Amino acid sequence: MLPDPAAVHTVRSADGAELNVEEYGPEGAPLLVLSHGWTCATTFWAPVINRLAADFRVVAYDQRGHGRSPAPADAAGYGADKLAEDLEAVLTATVPAGRRAVVAGHSMGGMTIMAAGGRPEVAARTAANVLFNTGAGELVDEQTVLPAFVRGRKLRRLLSRPVLQSRLSLGPVNGVSRAVLKYATMGPATPADRVEACAQVVHACPPKVRHRWSIVLDVLDVHAELARITAPTAVVTSSNDKLTPPVHSRRIAAALADPRGLLELPGAGHMSPLERPAEVAAEIRRVAALVADDLAAGAVPAGAAPDGASAVVSELPSQSAAVEETA
Repeated sequence: MLPDPAAVHTVRSADGAELNVEEYGPEGAPLLVLSHGWTCATTFWAPVINRLAADFRVVAYDQRGHGRSPAPADAAGYGADKLAEDLEAVLTATVPAGRRAVVAGHSMGGMTIMAAGGRPEVAARTAANVLFNTGAGELVDEQTVLPAFVRGRKLRRLLSRPVLQSRLSLGPVNGVSRAVLKYATMGPATPADRVEACAQVVHACPPKVRHRWSIVLDVLDVHAELARITAPTAVVTSSNDKLTPPVHSRRIAAALADPRGLLELPGAGHMSPLERPAEVAAEIRRVAALVADDLAAGAVPAGAAPDGASAVVSELPSQSAAVEETA
């Protein structure tokens, strides 16, 4: 559950799309901007916001069509370029000129950050990025939700598309939907309350919005834009992520101009901010500490990770790192 926001406002994107933006934490604190993934909303970040809002000014926004942001009127309102435009609009509205923020994105939120690579206004307001459980392309080809024997890419696409691009409502949350969602998107040890929280967020996404964005993700390719990102960027993956397996994160880390670590969360699935919020918050703090001078808003919290979590982050070119939550 989220605390009461310090501010709620609407930001207009380049094409007039309205974006719900919520801010948490003390004004003047180091800035952190959060971009959520497909079928999610600002509430998806609640466990992370609760761990960081005492020390950061946290800005979270609903991607167009998600949460409290209205859906585009037609297909022209969906696309990787729209994700980039929306992030640019949010940063311009919430990060004052001369200041910079840590920008963190999960899944489609990470793709949003990559899609915005090279945009001058985004670069001017970004101190560092953290990319969680994301990919720059080949999303359907690389997913491992389907059984291992479905190896061929054509067969994988044939079987995946009807599910991913369905226009049908997910219906009410029940035991079957929880089990399916947990298998596809979360680690096997994920507690029931976090599975429930994930299901409530995902089921709330309108079917039309889910369908429209699935078409965008099916053909998404932001490799060229990724190569234009100049800000220090850390990458986080999970060993049990079936939607964006670790191969994506390794490719992203290898393509970055200024990589600042590749972290793998053992046993976690795709929904790391819900599954492992302590480690996610700790990684954001670590990256913020690396660019404390660029945040230009007082001291950035450093030292011990919150909630007793501790993380060991690999230095590139190493491929992964162990993360252990301590008592």
